[in-house]
Amino acid sequence: MAKRFVSIWFRHLTTDWFTVRQPELKDVPFVLRAPSRGRMLIMASNEIAERKGAKVGMALADARAVLPELQALDYKPELIDDLLKRIAEWSIRFTPVVALDPPDGILLDVTGCSHLWGGDESYLNDIVNKFNSHGYGVSVAIADTIGVAWGVARFGKQSHVVPEDMHFNALLPLPPQALRVEPVVVDRLHKLGLRQVKQFINMPRASLRRRFGQHFMMRLNQAIGLDIEVLEPIEPIEPYQERLPCMEPISTLTGIEIALNKLLEALCFRLREDQKGLRTAIFKCYRIDGKVEQITIGTHRPSHYVKHLFKLFENKLSTIEPALGIELFVLEAPKVEDHLSQQEAMWEETGRLEDPRISELIDRIAGKVGSEAIHRYLPDEHYWPERSFKLATSLDEKPTTTWRSDKPRPLQILKIPERIEVTAPIPDYPPMLFIYKGKRHAIVKADGPERIEQEWWLQQGQHRDYYRVEDEEGSRYWLFRLGHYHDKTYQWFIHGFFA
Repeated sequence: MAKRFVSIWFRHLTTDWFTVRQPELKDVPFVLRAPSRGRMLIMASNEIAERKGAKVGMALADARAVLPELQALDYKPELIDDLLKRIAEWSIRFTPVVALDPPDGILLDVTGCSHLWGGDESYLNDIVNKFNSHGYGVSVAIADTIGVAWGVARFGKQSHVVPEDMHFNALLPLPPQALRVEPVVVDRLHKLGLRQVKQFINMPRASLRRRFGQHFMMRLNQAIGLDIEVLEPIEPIEPYQERLPCMEPISTLTGIEIALNKLLEALCFRLREDQKGLRTAIFKCYRIDGKVEQITIGTHRPSHYVKHLFKLFENKLSTIEPALGIELFVLEAPKVEDHLSQQEAMWEETGRLEDPRISELIDRIAGKVGSEAIHRYLPDEHYWPERSFKLATSLDEKPTTTWRSDKPRPLQILKIPERIEVTAPIPDYPPMLFIYKGKRHAIVKADGPERIEQEWWLQQGQHRDYYRVEDEEGSRYWLFRLGHYHDKTYQWFIHGFFA
C-alpha cells in the first residue's frame, strides 16, 4: 500500500484562537503585537487585517497609519507550542499518526485511512469542516510524500488532492519555498530567475548541491520520494489498535456496545493470529465536541476471548457520557503477552489455576471491587512467618520454593507482631490467658509449641515458640514467646488470627 500524507496549515493560528475566545473580534481587523528593539511589531494578523495591509513584521504604528481602526492585542509566544500540541492530540480522530509541524501546522500519516470517509476528497472536506466549525481556518492537501503535501497545502493553486503516483507532477509548478528550504536559498534561486521547481529540478545534482547546499538537496529528494521522511507522532502507536469512525455521531448505549463488540472482534482476531492475549485494554470514545471519554480494563491472564473482555468493559460502559455524540471509537491493547492454547487433560474435572474460567471470574470480580482487593501469595525464602510469603504478579507465576511448614497457619497474619500480656504456669506450657488491646482472653484449648529459629543469614532476633490457642468465645489465635522462658527478657506477641 502506497504511503499517503496530509499537511494541515493553520493560516491564522493564534488570531483564530483569540477569536474563538472573544467572538466580538470575528469581524474586526486586529493583530498581535510584541516589542522588538524599541519598536512594537506585528507578530500575527487575522485575515481581515492581513487583507487590508497589516502584515506580519510591520511596525504597529505604520500599520495603524494605513488602517486606523486596527486593534492590537498582546502576543503570547508560549501559546503556540501548547495550542499546536492540543490541536494535534485532537486530530488523532483522523489517524493514529499525527506529528507537529511548527509553527503553524501538523502532519498526518493517513495511509489506509481515507477510504473510511469515502475517498481522499471526502476525507479532506471532513477535516476542513471540522476545524472550521471550531473556528480555525485551514488549508489542507494530501499526497504521497510529506514535502508535496506541505507545498500544495500552502502554495497549490489547483485541487489539493494529489492522486497516487502524481506527486512529482504536482511539485513542478510550485515555487521554491514550497520545498521547506531556508529563505536565503529562496532568494538565491529567485536572483537566478528560478521561480518554479520545474525550472531547476532536472539540473545536475552535483551543481544543485554545490550552489544551494545539502539541506536543499535533502528537501528536494524528500519531496520527490527518493529520501524517506519519518514522522514523530505525538503519541506512541500501539501495535495492537483498532479504530472505528462513525458516519453519524453515536449517542446511545446500544450504539456504543455495538462499536465495542466490533472492535473487540477485530482486535482479538489479530491477537489469536499472533498467539497473543491482552492484559490491559483501553476503549476510547472521541466526542464531536473534542473531548475524549475512555475506560480501561485489565486481566489476570492473557486473553483474546471476545465475550469475556466485553463483559469486563460492560460494567463500565455506563460511565461514558456521549454528550452530542461520538464520532470515533478506538480500542488499544498497550500490554499483551504470549497466549498459547493449552491442551486440558481429558479426564480431569478441573484445571485448577490453569482453568480459564478461574481467571475470567477473577477479572469480573476485579472489575467491580478493584484488582487491588484480590491477592495471590507464593512461598518465599524466609523462616519468619511475616516474610515467608510474597505477592504473585499473576495467576501464571510459579513458586520458586515450597512452603516451609506443614503445620496450620492463620489466614490473617499481622505484618508486625503486636505485644500482649500473658499468664503461663510453668516453662514451655501454653498460656492460660492473654490480654490484647485491653481485652482479657481466657484460653480453653491450646496446641504447641512450634519452634521457629532465627534466620542464620540475617541474625535478627531470638527464636520463637508458637502456640495455636482458642479462647472461651471460640476465637482462635496464633501467639508466640520470643526467647527462652528462663530468660528475663522474653516477651509474648500475637501474630495471627485463624478463621
